[in-house]
Amino acid sequence: MSKTPVVLYVEDDPSVRLGTTQALQLAGFEVRAHGSAEQVIAHLVPGLHGVLVTDVRLPGIDGLQLLERAQHMDSGLPVILVTGHGDISMAVQAMRMGAYDFIEKPFSPEQISEVVRRAMEKRTLSLEVESLRSRLSGLNAIEAKIIGRSAAMSDLRRVILDIASTNADVLITGETGTGKELVARCLHDYGKRKNGTFAALNCGGIPELLFESEVFGHEAGSFTGAAKRRIGKIEHATGGSLFLDEIETMPPSLQVKLLRTLQERRFERLGSNELLPMDCRVIAATKADLLHPPAELPFRNDLYYRLSVVVLNIPPLRERREDIPGLFSDFLMQAALRYERPVPDITPMRMQELMRHHWPGNVRELRNAADRMVLGLPVIERTDASRPPARSLDEQMAVFERHLIEEALTSCGGRAAAASEVLQLPKKTLYDKLKRFGIAADDFRTL
Repeated sequence: MSKTPVVLYVEDDPSVRLGTTQALQLAGFEVRAHGSAEQVIAHLVPGLHGVLVTDVRLPGIDGLQLLERAQHMDSGLPVILVTGHGDISMAVQAMRMGAYDFIEKPFSPEQISEVVRRAMEKRTLSLEVESLRSRLSGLNAIEAKIIGRSAAMSDLRRVILDIASTNADVLITGETGTGKELVARCLHDYGKRKNGTFAALNCGGIPELLFESEVFGHEAGSFTGAAKRRIGKIEHATGGSLFLDEIETMPPSLQVKLLRTLQERRFERLGSNELLPMDCRVIAATKADLLHPPAELPFRNDLYYRLSVVVLNIPPLRERREDIPGLFSDFLMQAALRYERPVPDITPMRMQELMRHHWPGNVRELRNAADRMVLGLPVIERTDASRPPARSLDEQMAVFERHLIEEALTSCGGRAAAASEVLQLPKKTLYDKLKRFGIAADDFRTL
């Protein structure tokens, strides 16, 4: 895809070709004018960042044939046809063939410039969306799913890959919005159970009377309204993973039954005496301290220790601010693709605002902020909870300094020597800072 949008213009009349070319150039377009369709065909390539404007009546290959070839080459390329008086029926046929628009001669400079401008905007947006879609489809590595340069996120990714193929039960802890379900899905997707079902259950969203049936299933007639057998989440997740979110809200009576099931790796449906094997990995998540739960939500210590064979803690976003630039850029890209809008530029002032914010809603709040930026709305919603706690000047400067260094390294392909020139820092000074912040570079490794 070319960086500079171009208008490919085909007109066999030299005087008309010159006048229209000058009109489009005065409107700010780069124009490549040709006297025949045969001349322009070589410039029609898939993904061309531009618009094709062609007269219908041409010697040799005419405008309709050129339209057909352009559509075959790239169906998304906007083609504008220029017709003479009496060619309206032909123009209607062209629109049915997929032409973007047509202009009838004689036309004013303003008229053709406006039609080309609208076509170019459509082409630019469609190419950007396609580029984003292509980039996202190739992001299969765990680094693209769990984004972050901080040491905490690097360690989290490493542990996930280390334990994903085991059957060890896992407890994920973290504040609301930190991405606990995303971590759970990565444990499933990168393990040997990835071809099985990932069955998710929010323990806080099911009435207690239905909870046991939802988890363990029931037989027909086991209670009023049980017209037929129901397969519970444990059975549904056979060969896969069972994700229990907000497990701190699980009713105490169910905690006892889940504990027994985890110990024996067998369960029975409601209304049945048949013990069935439990063949799923259990991944639980909580935002609470299960060892010191509130009185209104008691949690059994023995269940906690059964679930916490492996504990993965996701730190809040305010404790890993160096991850904000990468996360926000990725969320902007996803939002632009979802809403089919261009990716807005992130100014240094905007990034400073993001780095200073407290992020009480964590990654979920950051994603919403990216959505709002793409939609042209205020990025950060100010509430009392969002006001950052008092931080020293040194702490704020360190966060911003780290961001600038990482940004320079990214622009220099990870080479510290080149980044030192961009930052106008002596190499030794930059190396000292890399070591202090724990940042790795291709030509420098921290110990």
